[in-house]
Amino acid sequence: MLRIGTRGSNLALWQAHHTQNELARIGVASELVIIKTRGDLIQHLSFDKMEGKGFFTKEIEDALLRGEIDVAVHSMKDLPTTPPEGLVISAVSYRDNPADLLIIRPEAFDASQIFKLKQGATVGTSAARRKAQMADFRPDAVLLDVRGNVPTRLDKLRNGDFDAIFLAAAGVGRLALDLTGLHAIELNPREFVPAPAQGVLAWQTNRDDVETRTVLKNIHHSNVSACTNVERRALQLMDGGCQLPLGVHCIRDKSGNFHAFAACERPGGMKRVHLSQSTSFGMAEKIVAQLT
Repeated sequence: MLRIGTRGSNLALWQAHHTQNELARIGVASELVIIKTRGDLIQHLSFDKMEGKGFFTKEIEDALLRGEIDVAVHSMKDLPTTPPEGLVISAVSYRDNPADLLIIRPEAFDASQIFKLKQGATVGTSAARRKAQMADFRPDAVLLDVRGNVPTRLDKLRNGDFDAIFLAAAGVGRLALDLTGLHAIELNPREFVPAPAQGVLAWQTNRDDVETRTVLKNIHHSNVSACTNVERRALQLMDGGCQLPLGVHCIRDKSGNFHAFAACERPGGMKRVHLSQSTSFGMAEKIVAQLT
């Protein structure tokens, strides 16, 4: 019986139940262990005002190190690129839609504007990456912090606290959220660049737990990890976490070629990179060289 460590939010529980289903598919039984993280407990600060990294992962990783759980399931974009000593990512999931959604109240919808958002609209997001790219595309927008789980953010939008909010398309789809009466604008990930590994789950274990790591190999998507390795390596080279206004998105075409898109706010303005090559070797390093 594998013990799966997870946060208790609706989205985290979807991820944990997906993990259970994947394990059941290969005949492995499991149970869930719910763990509260600092990101869950501190709701009044935006990520760029919180110290350190791993807001949604540290407490789960600590439980893994203590042997209280066998595998941790994370939204990979929340996972620091440098793991604690003794822990490894043993497998990654399929990739869901990596795009960001801009969810707009009908009163703020304007089809003539970029992203179909009215001039001077208030937009809720606590992600430095989304703030930076939105300010670049729409400098007229008023950017405000918003915290809470996905349903809570939608409630705040419907109540008129904001004209629009950002959500990850993967989360909206996984929770089958009701967006009736709202406009959902899907932003092209090649232009409004997602967080590294957005839409992917990571399964983390102790390095020495060979038995669990062997089990997880059976649900691992190597084609996805080939791309997330590029994205997360770029993030690591820039020493970034949730506070860094960096988006990196890598895809692999049917011929096996890699195409990477990156955007980062730097002193002097937004820098963007589009890079294509036949191998992923050295790709992250080239992305960072062009961004810096």
